[in-house]
Amino acid sequence: MVGVIFVAGHNDRLEREIAADLSGEHEVLKGVPKALLPAARGDNTTILGRWWEELNKRQQFSEVYLVTNANKYKYYERWATANDFPVENIVNDGTTTKGSRIGSVADLDLVLRTKGIDDCDIMVVAGDMLFSRGFDISGVQRFFQEKKGDVAVYYELSPSEQQSSRGIIEIDPRSSRIERFYEKPAEGVTSSRLASVVFYIFSCETLRHVPAFLETHTQADDRVFGRLLQSLVQEGHRPLYGMKLATAFQLIGATGLQEYLDCAAAFARRGTISHQGVITRRVHARVGLMGNPSDGFFGKTIAVSVSNFWAEVSIHESATLRLVPNALSDPNDFGSLADLHGISRKEGYQGGLILLQATCKKFYEYCTKQGISLAKRNFTLRYNTNIPRQVGLAGSSAIVTAAFQCLMGFFGLTARDIPKELQPNFVLSVEMEELFIQAGLQDRVIQTYEGCMFMDFSKELLESQGHGNYVRLPVENLPFLWLAYLSDPSNSGKIHSDVKARWSSGEKCVVDAMRTFGAYTDEGRKALLARDWETFGKLMDANFALRREIYGDACLGESNLAMIEIAQRMGMPVKFPGSGGAVVGMSHTEAERERIKAMYENAGYVFTKLVPHEPTQLE
Repeated sequence: MVGVIFVAGHNDRLEREIAADLSGEHEVLKGVPKALLPAARGDNTTILGRWWEELNKRQQFSEVYLVTNANKYKYYERWATANDFPVENIVNDGTTTKGSRIGSVADLDLVLRTKGIDDCDIMVVAGDMLFSRGFDISGVQRFFQEKKGDVAVYYELSPSEQQSSRGIIEIDPRSSRIERFYEKPAEGVTSSRLASVVFYIFSCETLRHVPAFLETHTQADDRVFGRLLQSLVQEGHRPLYGMKLATAFQLIGATGLQEYLDCAAAFARRGTISHQGVITRRVHARVGLMGNPSDGFFGKTIAVSVSNFWAEVSIHESATLRLVPNALSDPNDFGSLADLHGISRKEGYQGGLILLQATCKKFYEYCTKQGISLAKRNFTLRYNTNIPRQVGLAGSSAIVTAAFQCLMGFFGLTARDIPKELQPNFVLSVEMEELFIQAGLQDRVIQTYEGCMFMDFSKELLESQGHGNYVRLPVENLPFLWLAYLSDPSNSGKIHSDVKARWSSGEKCVVDAMRTFGAYTDEGRKALLARDWETFGKLMDANFALRREIYGDACLGESNLAMIEIAQRMGMPVKFPGSGGAVVGMSHTEAERERIKAMYENAGYVFTKLVPHEPTQLE
């Protein structure tokens, strides 16, 4: 790959304002091109110097060229000799005024012709654009290699920026492909506020179209990268993908003295470690109320997030990347061999640390694939949880979801970068692809959305839009809910279920059962909206009965069935909230809930009144 740094523009607004300043504070800056101004107050490194430093340390670049104009050539020649930049790699386009400019695409063509470049991919950057120290240029290269198409870097306009000042793109959030490009559109032409900057990677195949572009675009105002990208999108010779910057870029295009001074001061304040503080995210346990386990079989479910139990993850910037083990969940210090045996028998060998590590790995891969550039910032990630283990309350996915939300917050990502409806897919991919946990989307959806949700995971929806349909249900319509679970669940002795294999092979009774779970969920939704708890309770019982029929008693387990039977003897609706180890039931009154509580506690189970967790922010 070849790098080309552009500093050939003739927009001298900043230079003129410095020249007109009479304060005497900026005398040393007078006459200096924008790209050769200090990158930060008190810093000897120039804006261009940062780009050269970043490109020069990358072995992927066979050559780096600098294209400038005749008016400023001597400045850049002097800079090159002082900074070990090959003077022979400076290309002079011969122009001296704005009126004589040839356009940025013509400048690129000049580099290609004079340097004999015809079989290399090229990275193009504006050398007078200031970026923070955390910028990782290698992430852009990896994205280019991943997508096998051209790449345009973009950012989101600030409220004060006008669409008419930038090239604006519309992008498919699932594929990151740029679908439309508008070169400085009038307000109202598009609702997008995603702005392209002069930072591209063009394949050698695309570069072969540059001469033809110049033949049809003869005016300098049309021979700009914005018009070229517009042409590439319209003609579709090769796909053009967008990669979002997750770091600060400033001084884009024409800028004034005050903007430069503000940026230089701000960048000077940014040390190695920021003072962003600690970001903490809490994700609650979930209880499946209807339709489970059909979420893993293109079914439908209703689930509720509960305030009783949660996982909490925190993140803060640090010199090295550190994942902190939890003393209870990731023990490495035991009182004795017998103590080690007891803990291992009860809780297994895998705590939450592997969940953090898998989430971080997948997050990096996901952002690279989706065109989200992550700043080079290290962090410390730690977690805590009070969700009981081995009782099917989605404790693992709670940790992964909270860690994912921490990473998003730390790197400044929002639902505009990773849409909320796609976030559960990411969490599921961590568990299934990294940790080989077989699961469905239900837990990840309810822990992302919180509250009470109706979820439709039909195959048609998942294939057409990449996610299911998720509808919020009113928490206040829920009946009195309770949970009973084993006080001493074991990690051993679980019997493997063959239901997935039977469903995949098309076994009629299993396929029909999953459809029936979906029908129960539709009816349950109507019952909840009508506050028809009698019907909802009958559907809960039917849900359990069908699950027992297709999974069998041996798979469900004697201890789980014993918990079910206690509620059934009392005539109360009851079912599994998850994979086993606990039961969820409903009562019509608080008095009924107190009676069933005594029954479970007398039998040695842990009993708790469930408190639905309302979402902190509604969509």
